[in-house]
Amino acid sequence: MSDTPSRRPWGVQRRLEFIEFRLYWEGQINRGDISDAFGVSTPQASTDLSAYKELASENLTYDARLKVYLATKEFKPKLIEPDANSYLSQLHAALRESPSETWLGYIPDMDLMPIPFRKMNPIILRKLLTAIKDKRSLEILYHSMNNQRPEPIRRSISPHALASDGLRWHIRAFCHIDHKFKDFIVSRCRDCELTGASVAEAQDDWQWQEFVDVELIPNPKLSPAQQKTIALDYEMDGGKRIMNIRKALFYYFEKRLRFDISKDVDQPKEKPVIIKNHDRVSKAVHRQTISTLPKEACE
Repeated sequence: MSDTPSRRPWGVQRRLEFIEFRLYWEGQINRGDISDAFGVSTPQASTDLSAYKELASENLTYDARLKVYLATKEFKPKLIEPDANSYLSQLHAALRESPSETWLGYIPDMDLMPIPFRKMNPIILRKLLTAIKDKRSLEILYHSMNNQRPEPIRRSISPHALASDGLRWHIRAFCHIDHKFKDFIVSRCRDCELTGASVAEAQDDWQWQEFVDVELIPNPKLSPAQQKTIALDYEMDGGKRIMNIRKALFYYFEKRLRFDISKDVDQPKEKPVIIKNHDRVSKAVHRQTISTLPKEACE
């Protein structure tokens, strides 16, 4: 960005960014928009618009008939870096929560596919966060999908992080029963209590600490023209895109993009990208499975 906000108060800077956001995405803004969004007076909103006009006079022009400032054809952002995904995230928030929680003035007719998010007990989540922050162990009543443990059992874990695959949240923790780092789905914790100090350090979890470069390329079974389209879709450089992924999350990356089953059931158009270096990544992710921590540390 070409402008430096170092000498502006934070509140002023945010309002100027808001002005530019509205001009860029919606093409217009007025004093009332600023007053409604930030709770400032009409004179203050006028001052903010004057400040933005001084900063980027070529970006807006006043329409006396509509009583709004309009974005010009020469408009070029000076304070924000427009990002389509960020804008769509605001649309998502406007539908799921409230438009007042966003910077949007205009909401197009839209809808979102409903997702059955898993219910999480806020009391349990609070204790999990405390355990991570204070490096404590937990005793949880956990219902796994393990056939050998069909009923919920109490088990001790030492958590150090939270992670999400986009659909569910899980705890990354050292399991005192299996003596290794594992993932525990938060919604399956029926109860939990803080116990003693953690028996493992976050740096001991190599799959969490280490990352691997996953190389995505267009599916070679697509036509050349289709591959070119996919390369553009996924912002590939030289026909590939490198995703730097935490090794502990690679399993979920495969699941979310259906790389684990798509080769067997999908047509090439339904599987637009593949992992070119899958074998190397898989070996890197699974090079170890057992913790080096002594068993007695968990007892």
